[in-house]
Amino acid sequence: MSVDEIGMEQQADAGADEPGWDVDPDDESGVAVIAAVGRQLRAWREAAGLTAAELGAAMGYGENLIYKVEGGRRIPRPEFLDKADEVCGAGGKIAAMKQDLAAVRYPKKVRDLAKLEAKAVELSAYGSHNLHGLLQTEEYARALFGMRRPAFSSDEVERLVAARMARKSIYSRSPGPELSFVQEEATLRRPIGGRMVLRRQLEYLLEVGKLRNVEIQVMPTSREDHAGMSGEMEVLKFRDGSAVGRSEGEFGSRPVADPKHVRIIELRHGIIRAQALTPRESRAFIEHALGET
Repeated sequence: MSVDEIGMEQQADAGADEPGWDVDPDDESGVAVIAAVGRQLRAWREAAGLTAAELGAAMGYGENLIYKVEGGRRIPRPEFLDKADEVCGAGGKIAAMKQDLAAVRYPKKVRDLAKLEAKAVELSAYGSHNLHGLLQTEEYARALFGMRRPAFSSDEVERLVAARMARKSIYSRSPGPELSFVQEEATLRRPIGGRMVLRRQLEYLLEVGKLRNVEIQVMPTSREDHAGMSGEMEVLKFRDGSAVGRSEGEFGSRPVADPKHVRIIELRHGIIRAQALTPRESRAFIEHALGET
């Protein structure tokens, strides 16, 4: 095989792998769902009298990707299933599996967080290094994941960005949960992704801040008293009165449900809110920061 042929083959493999995500072998529930989808896809392909190469060619993907999806080693994107449904003449039955994959297409850690947020009636968070995930625009999140070291692959970045954006469905819930965010001034100044990304991010904060169930406060760098020097924290409260909290540098930085531990995080967050600018003052602060950007 010539050098040119090897290069073309590598490009074909890279392109074939593009429309999907690798499976996390430690995600047992996700692996089971993905394997079931793969078996169904193979059954429909064979029923249509197509080889993996023929199906891939008809869909515009490589044979290698078809085998990976059928073998449960690759999570197909929604458009992959739509194309497979059309080529195999499945009448919507392959496309319908998008609902099964929707619950497992993102990393388990992100899915677990999304489940908690979906059940929460109150969320309180303090961010010190970057904006809270629920406050981020897509391009800000992409820039944030893109600068991580060791670096994520482009595929991993897109998967994580998609997962983060999916969590923002919390804003469309009715009735919506009470959301309270305190952000360090530095998170509004650092031009992650560039000046224009920051401008659009600040504009988004002003837009989200108009929601009646959302409060955004800014902790100025000039504050002499600050109860959040140990790092970011978050508390989620649920309808049954239970709560889950997490505080950087406390309790191993892991989520805790013990009421005594959650109470410590709540106490600290309450003091932070009192030390920060009020929501009205914070809105004016963000508007001023936008004008300077």
